[in-house]
Amino acid sequence: MKHFDVIILGAGASGLMCAAQLREKSSLKVALIEGNMKPALKLKASGGGKCNLTNVEVDASHFLGEESLVSNALSVFSKEALLQYFHDGGLRPVIRKERYYFCPKSSDEVISILIGKSQGCEMLMGYKIVSVEGNLPFVVTTDKGKFSASKVVMATGGASYKELGASDIGLKIAQEYGHTVVPFAPALVGLTLQPKEFWMKELSGVSVKARIDVAGKTLDEDLLFAHKGISGPVVLSASLYWHRGEIAINFCPDFDLSTLESEKKLLSTALPLPKRFSKAFLEAIGLEDKPCNRLNGDERDKLALIQTYKMAPSGTFGLTKAEVCRGGLACEELEVDTMQSTKIDGLYFIGETVDVTGELGGYNFQWAFSSAVVCAASIVKNNFKK
Repeated sequence: MKHFDVIILGAGASGLMCAAQLREKSSLKVALIEGNMKPALKLKASGGGKCNLTNVEVDASHFLGEESLVSNALSVFSKEALLQYFHDGGLRPVIRKERYYFCPKSSDEVISILIGKSQGCEMLMGYKIVSVEGNLPFVVTTDKGKFSASKVVMATGGASYKELGASDIGLKIAQEYGHTVVPFAPALVGLTLQPKEFWMKELSGVSVKARIDVAGKTLDEDLLFAHKGISGPVVLSASLYWHRGEIAINFCPDFDLSTLESEKKLLSTALPLPKRFSKAFLEAIGLEDKPCNRLNGDERDKLALIQTYKMAPSGTFGLTKAEVCRGGLACEELEVDTMQSTKIDGLYFIGETVDVTGELGGYNFQWAFSSAVVCAASIVKNNFKK
């Protein structure tokens, strides 16, 4: 049975970064085990193939998860550190919508840097992970044989994108070692509608800038109406915090409705929104499309719903449409400074296998990379110094 100092399970964003860090900062014998024939398939597909690496504004408030765990990871490997790391590798990210950092050409730019920096690791591609047993050493069983290791890093990701080989194997292994896990559930995903909101389905393809209040969070971005319900960046981020109950949508943020009181145009024309939406909304709330200056007090109150529209989604578009999963290993069962299990020495969890999920906009890759750097630094510093 071949032995390694460290085996990393999963060659996605977090797994590759962990491998790269270990190779750069130690002489450890490291193996990456991945069920797919190629590494980083989800990273490759992300952001329309251009990988949204991180965000202009990065702090723990943009994540659902244990604040101390997230804050520590971001302090160890910040947005600035991430950008410098890939800049040193030759990548020059571009900013879109004044907030999102994307690869200028394709996500292959990020992947090639990580693979290049991982040279020297044994990459076992197309090896399906079956189980992990024991410790000191651990025995990793795959469909193509067994391997042993002094340390195992769980970087197997979440359960979304099953067509790219995603699974919940990381949580199953965690449970076998006595860990508490939060089952994976779809996040960064569209929301479906109750019958009361079926009028929105007729607007499929229409997009508006919107503000959503959900579970104490206020989110601003584009909202897209779809055949199944509502989607778009602001809805995807809102889905991270929504479990059940109402959300409040402002379809007309940063607009003063009182300016319409002397306007002679029809409401559907005067509102700074696509006319198709305005007409459908007015019909849905039972307000006549009439000249703005002819609205009485009750009608103006009804129009105000365009900035305070409350609705209760019926559910989500599901795992097959989700960008990521929320859920994972319970944060309190990881050492904040190391990403090591509090129950099993030598067992680490990083990236989406941990119950930390970011909003849309590069936050989940930032977490994947930051948690991987924390993990690798701990292994090098505390266990295998050169």
